[in-house]
Amino acid sequence: MNWKVFQKELLKDPEVAKEIKKLEPEYQLARSLIAARIKRRLTQQALARKANTDQASISRLESGSSRPSLTLLRKIAAALDAQLFIKFDL
Repeated sequence: MNWKVFQKELLKDPEVAKEIKKLEPEYQLARSLIAARIKRRLTQQALARKANTDQASISRLESGSSRPSLTLLRKIAAALDAQLFIKFDL
């Protein structure tokens, strides 16, 4: 069984689907941070230096295992020379 087939089966379970939906913001943050960092050709360490934080903080954000403050997100956006957008989508 490949991942797409397995994922489709998992999503049939309402509890699994609910948890995946709940984690979507962390996933989107991680994806966009990784993409921006790679586009700027920065390592996690280099980004951390520019954002005045540590590499572990960047790693946790990219893995989706932390919930950053708005202050940290602003620092990272500035270090990436990027705009930070936060929105509620109804």
